Amino acid sequence: MSQLQVLYVDDEPDIREIAGLALGLDPGVAVQTAGSGAEALRIASGGGAPPIDVIMLDVMMPGMDGPAVLEALRADPATAAIPVVFITARTSTQDRERLIQLGAVAVIAKPFDPMMLAKELRSVLAKEAVA
Repeated sequence: MSQLQVLYVDDEPDIREIAGLALGLDPGVAVQTAGSGAEALRIASGGGAPPIDVIMLDVMMPGMDGPAVLEALRADPATAAIPVVFITARTSTQDRERLIQLGAVAVIAKPFDPMMLAKELRSVLAKEAVA
């Protein structure tokens, strides 16, 4: 069974490190991180081996924010089908609905429990596979 290839994108280095370590505790997950939207797009569309299976994307980042990254991903045939899970501190029902309408498969609240992050991600992806 191959590892789930996760790209975690956040402009905060500490959060990136914590998320990367937490996700990496799951032996079935391989994690790459990016500190900006532009870097995320470069990694996602880079035709890397193995390709990215899911992107966990911070909503509020300087420069290119999460929604702009998602729009760019959807516009590129090479990345259009990659599921995106937004990570955000703004978790009102209205905020969540807006992010889902943009095309995210789920929204995970910040701060997140590092020990539960991989489990939450797998739960989201399992629901997505059934849908």
